[in-house]
Formats: sequence, C-alpha cells, structure tokens
Amino acid sequence: MKVILSRKGFDSANGGIVSPIFEDGTMISFPIPSYDKNTYEELQYDGIPYSEILADLNYKGGMHCHVDPDLDQSRRINKIEGWEPAFGQIDSSASYLKNIGIEIGDIFLFFGNFHQVKKEDGHYKYIRRTGDFYKDKDLQVIWGYLQVGEIVDDPKDIGAISWHPHACEKRRWNSTNVIFKATKRLSFDESKPGAGLLQFDKKRVLTLENANKATWKMNTIYDLDHVLSSRKNSAKDPSTGIYYAGIWQELGLKESEECSNWAISMIE
Repeated sequence: MKVILSRKGFDSANGGIVSPIFEDGTMISFPIPSYDKNTYEELQYDGIPYSEILADLNYKGGMHCHVDPDLDQSRRINKIEGWEPAFGQIDSSASYLKNIGIEIGDIFLFFGNFHQVKKEDGHYKYIRRTGDFYKDKDLQVIWGYLQVGEIVDDPKDIGAISWHPHACEKRRWNSTNVIFKATKRLSFDESKPGAGLLQFDKKRVLTLENANKATWKMNTIYDLDHVLSSRKNSAKDPSTGIYYAGIWQELGLKESEECSNWAISMIE
C-alpha cells in the first residue's frame, strides 16, 4: 500500500487565507477559488454557508470554487443523487501519480494550511496571542483521506461522474485527466468509509513546533530517503525539520510496513 501526501486547500496563492479549525475540532479545508460551477454558498459547516465564514475571516476572492477532493457529502447544502467520494488530478500532478505506479488500495492523506478559530459576537475570527503554538500559529495538518477503489481515466467514464469538477468539458478530454474513486470501506478497517474528513489532533500536525507552517517535524516516513521523487531539504536547520520547497501537490512515500502503520494511525 503506497501512501501519498497530497496538499490541498487554501494557500497564499489560492484564496490568500488559511482554512479554519473550529472549537469542536472540526477542520474544513476551503476548496480553492476557480471557474467551476460550484460556489461557497453551496457548502456549509454547522448550518452556516462557507461564504459567511469566509467573509468573517476576511477572504477577498470570488465565490466559485473547485470542490476537490470531495470526501463527505454532508457539507453540501443540496445533496447529489449517486454521489461518491472522489479526487481528481490533471497535468503534471496526474503524470507524477502515474509514474510512481499508483494503484487500487493506495492511500491519499490530504493536508493543508489551517489556523484555530473561535466565535465572538456571532462571527468567526482567528485565535492569536494565547501563548499556545497550536492555537496561535498557522499549521499544516492532515485533514482527510481516500483509499483508491477505482481509477477512472477514460473520458467517457469520467463524464458519467457528472458532479465532479474533473468531469467538466475543459478537463474531461485532457489526456492526463484522472479521477480516483474511493473504496466503499477501508481495507484495513471496515468500520470506516473509504474516504472521509478527520478531526484536529496534534498527531496529524505536520508542522514542527515553533517553526513556520511548511517546516515539518523530522520523520523517517517522509524524509529525503523515503519519498518517491528527487527532493532537497530546504529547512533552516535540516537536522531538526524538513521543508520541501516549491510548488507541488503530491508526494509519494516509499512502501513499508512502518509507512502503512503511520498512515493508519493518522486515520484512526
């Protein structure tokens, strides 16, 4: 079972703010702004449209968004008949996944940029200056997962997944376009669905304490010797942290029992 760390959601170039961690531990990864038909008004947390939460957090962008990966239909205000959890990729990121030999049974762990929020006077705001690193700072956190149950790359078959943004005409006929459907249940834990959202837990935080959000804790699971690509550790102090610079989305990890057990522990 291969594990792929997949960076998704708002960042400085896409959205301009970080996604929220709510007081109940719920993390919502804001889908990035796009030309797609879906909008932030169609998505909700605790009955509140994402558009309202975005306004509270001073988002300045447009209202259309790229709902991908789509892991849990409960956030949709209007439910879709026949919906299944799925994740799409295209162009160089899709080619990378193909080149590392992604196959059925492999696991995506989705991570992104987050910050704790609280509600005051009916509005959400980022928490600051409490003295707690995990409350005061932006963090990179694993927020969701998907175990691959089907790899769909034929344009005709992709078109049948009509609700997914990678089924739109602009992407559908791109030769690299692919959609990964989730398994019904996890192969290693049939009590859990094949894709889902995760609650905040410090074990899911990649960020090294007291470092910037993109500098990760040292871990042999995803260090230079255990990633399926040529990388350089650009951390200020490579002996204590890992920073993989550049614009990238997918990071495949070398298969091992240790890696599989780590991924399972992130989902438990």
